[in-house]
Amino acid sequence: MSCDGVFEYHGWISVQERADADDSDHGDAGLRRIAGAVAARIEEIGSPGLLDLRWMNGELFVHLGGFRNHRDPEVLEFFGEVGQLAPGSYGVMHVRDDEDRGRENEVRVLRMVRGRVTEDVEAALSPCIPVLEDPEDGDRDAL
Repeated sequence: MSCDGVFEYHGWISVQERADADDSDHGDAGLRRIAGAVAARIEEIGSPGLLDLRWMNGELFVHLGGFRNHRDPEVLEFFGEVGQLAPGSYGVMHVRDDEDRGRENEVRVLRMVRGRVTEDVEAALSPCIPVLEDPEDGDRDAL
C-alpha cells in the first residue's frame, strides 16, 4: 500500500457528561440527552465507515474507523463535537491523511481529555515510510 490517496482513522471515545469521579447522584438523564444528540449527528454524517454509539456496562462509548481515498473533514469535526457535547469525555483517534500537507508521512493522534482535543504525531507509527511501509524504489533516495 502506498500513502497515495489514504485517509485512515481509528478511534474511541468514552462519552462522559462530566469529569466527576462519582456522578451517581446526577442520574443519567443528561447522558441520555447527549446520547440522543450524538446519535442524531451520526445519522447526519452517514459515514460508510464504522461510526458506532453504544452503551456498555452502563457507560456510553463511540467507536469510529474508516479507510477512504480522500480526507473526510466531517469525521475529524465529529470527534471534537462529542467533546463539546460531553465535556467529561476522553479518548483517542489515530489518523493517517496523505492530503495533510507537511504531515502526509505521519500518523497523527487526536487525544481527548475532559472534552478538549489536542493533536500530535504518533511516534510509534511514524513516519509511515519506512516504519509502516517500504519506500518505493524512486523514494529511497529521498530518505
